[in-house]
Amino acid sequence: MAQQAKYIVFYGRVQGVGFRFTAMSIANRCELTGYVRNRADGAVEMFAQGSDEDISDCIRDIKESFAGYVRDVEINNVPYESSYEDFKITF
Repeated sequence: MAQQAKYIVFYGRVQGVGFRFTAMSIANRCELTGYVRNRADGAVEMFAQGSDEDISDCIRDIKESFAGYVRDVEINNVPYESSYEDFKITF
């Protein structure tokens, strides 16, 4: 299955609520590689790589886990980067 890469930005009350840790746990369960980190503007950005279905499942599960917090999600296709071997929280 072809590997995809997506840059995702979650907007809303997504900092200070355990968002990154939960997102990392879900991404690892979906067997994705990449990272999640806070942005200075209060949003959380995620770079996720894996199958298109696994990435979609991950985004859906994150949105469901934080249904009262996520106001908007922006998703963009980006080039795949083979340097990522796992999924982690970065700063």
